[in-house]
Amino acid sequence: MTDNTLLRVESLSKDLGGKTILNDVSLQMATGDLKVLIGPSGGGKSTLLQCINLLIFPDEGRIWLGGREVSFRKKREVLAFRQQIGMIFQDFNLFDHLNAMDNVAIALRKVKRMSRLSAEKRATEELERVGLGDKRGLYPAELSGGQKQRVSIARALAMDPVLLLLDEPTSALDPELIGEVLSVIRSLSQRNITMLMATHQVGFARTLAQEILFMEHGRIIEQGHPMTLLAKDNPVASRTMDFCTKLSEIYGESG
Repeated sequence: MTDNTLLRVESLSKDLGGKTILNDVSLQMATGDLKVLIGPSGGGKSTLLQCINLLIFPDEGRIWLGGREVSFRKKREVLAFRQQIGMIFQDFNLFDHLNAMDNVAIALRKVKRMSRLSAEKRATEELERVGLGDKRGLYPAELSGGQKQRVSIARALAMDPVLLLLDEPTSALDPELIGEVLSVIRSLSQRNITMLMATHQVGFARTLAQEILFMEHGRIIEQGHPMTLLAKDNPVASRTMDFCTKLSEIYGESG
């Protein structure tokens, strides 16, 4: 492992309901990387992200963060590990009974034991960072889908994660709202925040990702720089190119 390696995943496998969802998946990320998972639905992308965050425990495999291997059997170690990783879900996972500021502040108070005043100050800072400083008193029902997703990003960032996992963060959004969320993610990349993101946004992956990982049938079957994998004259990347071309046609992106 190189000195700047932040995350190392080795041979993760997971069966659910008698079906193999992940099959010997390995990957590595350096600090500041933005890597993108692409592939058909059911290919294992969401399960991989949840296994990396230990929301689902893998049946086999090992995970290192910052050079330290996490023990899946030690509860305290697992909880400490999870606190270092932010997770963004496609369906936002906000508390409907809390306003935007309290949705961001609650983990700071409950997990980091910050005072209400300090937590609210930090929550306000993160909401302003994602362009929602004037919406902090609104409840999820009063926010658009794009605004909800930006609140969830602010909530994750408030915990100072060393790694951010994003599971199809724009899939639940209307087309006109996708851009505002991708703009926030683009700004995070410029801040050198390490991110692993499952997405169908080919144009975004092409312009910002250091590496595309194409997943199918629970395995990473192709991986490489977007300029290589998405090059039209590259026969080696035919599966990735074929899939992304179809996605671009569906979403109206130019290739």
